[in-house]
Amino acid sequence: MKIKLTVTLLFFTCFALIISCNSNKNKEPKMKESKFKEEIVSYPLHSSTRNNFVVYDESLTGKIPVVFIIHEWWGINDYIRQRARQIASLGYFAVAIDMYGDNKYGPDPESAGALAAPFYDKPEIAKPIFEAALAKITSFTQADTSKMAAIGYCYGGAMVLNLARFGENLKGVVGFHGNLNVTQPEKGVLKAEILVCHGAADPYVKEEEVVKFKKQMDSIGAPYIVKEYPDAVHGFTNPAATEIGKKYNMAVAYDEKADKESWAEMKSFLSKIFNITKS
Repeated sequence: MKIKLTVTLLFFTCFALIISCNSNKNKEPKMKESKFKEEIVSYPLHSSTRNNFVVYDESLTGKIPVVFIIHEWWGINDYIRQRARQIASLGYFAVAIDMYGDNKYGPDPESAGALAAPFYDKPEIAKPIFEAALAKITSFTQADTSKMAAIGYCYGGAMVLNLARFGENLKGVVGFHGNLNVTQPEKGVLKAEILVCHGAADPYVKEEEVVKFKKQMDSIGAPYIVKEYPDAVHGFTNPAATEIGKKYNMAVAYDEKADKESWAEMKSFLSKIFNITKS
């Protein structure tokens, strides 16, 4: 009888422990779910209204680094808004800047080129536009303006390089398939580290331009990286680029491999300049 009683007690003790463990597992705290907020931040500047697209994760506590995004020559579109969402999903405060104002958008190469041309003729006009965008972001308690970067595509790639060379207080900039024939860098003015993601087969940004850019950066000892992707042409990050190229007979096309590799390079670069760990 004593043996049977002991076995019975042992059985019920083990059973109780199993139930207790399962109960404790169920009580483990859950990870806080992301809660992304999107909004348009509008303000007057230069006789127009700027309408920046902002995305951030409200569930994150404390301040988070800011990443500004400058669009292709078309203007802010679904592609750029999606990139802003992707940046926010990495844990950053994403700000897509309305560089043209009034939501101006070039639906074809001719009109887009007309919108972008003044910025190539006088690169300095981008500076007050960026600084106005930055000023508006300081009102967001989540935005850590001591940790800022900027990324840009095509036209936007050239613009972020210019902003860096104008001495804007950016930890780093990333240009995707952008022009490299930009303003001359000055030692002591350039603060940002630079990553250039370039399609090696891009007919609009030729090898001579890449070589010149490297020489300029080397001449002042600037920290920079140029990543080249074989066979990739202009617009290689934009899934709509191939269709656009066919429609307007332009040498632009999407390259999935180059897109993924350059995005991974950007993620690593941002983690490094902000001194944080990102998956």
